[in-house]
Amino acid sequence: MSNTTRACITLVLLLAAAPAFAQQAPAAGANPPPPAPVAWSSLAPGQQKLLSQYGSQWNSLPPARQQALAHGSERWLGMSGEQRDKARERFSHWQSLPPEQRQALRSRWQKFQALPPNEQARVRENFHKFQQLPPAQRQMLRKQWHNASPAQRQQMIEHARERGEKGQTPRPPAPARPPHR
Repeated sequence: MSNTTRACITLVLLLAAAPAFAQQAPAAGANPPPPAPVAWSSLAPGQQKLLSQYGSQWNSLPPARQQALAHGSERWLGMSGEQRDKARERFSHWQSLPPEQRQALRSRWQKFQALPPNEQARVRENFHKFQQLPPAQRQMLRKQWHNASPAQRQQMIEHARERGEKGQTPRPPAPARPPHR
């Protein structure tokens, strides 16, 4: 495998998997203030209609849950029909996952949320770059990552970090050439 191919694979895998390997702890004393309650009357009529099943118990919900529901309803109302269909599809997929897999995904999300904003932006950018790769190339990278030992994965991560710190952007791997006869 060429150095360019190896570098590209390393960078893509690191950036796609960065939340799972983030080892940064939140800064000491960086605890956010407790969430403030959301008054039912402060919700827009569309939000109240969407959240009507919670109306009678709204004041007994924890403030964090109120905020999450208010934010979610605001996002939902701002979506197009196509976006809502995709959201329903993703939620259905989420519900079909085994509890262990859902917990693993929650854990990765929490690690991602603990990253500083600039790191989050870098992970998002690299995830989008990964998504733009041809499906066959993404599959190849996933397979290489899956087949790598923990030590090899760590090397891949370190190599990608080094390239990123140097500002080097790897080129996509060259297509495989047929063997010479």
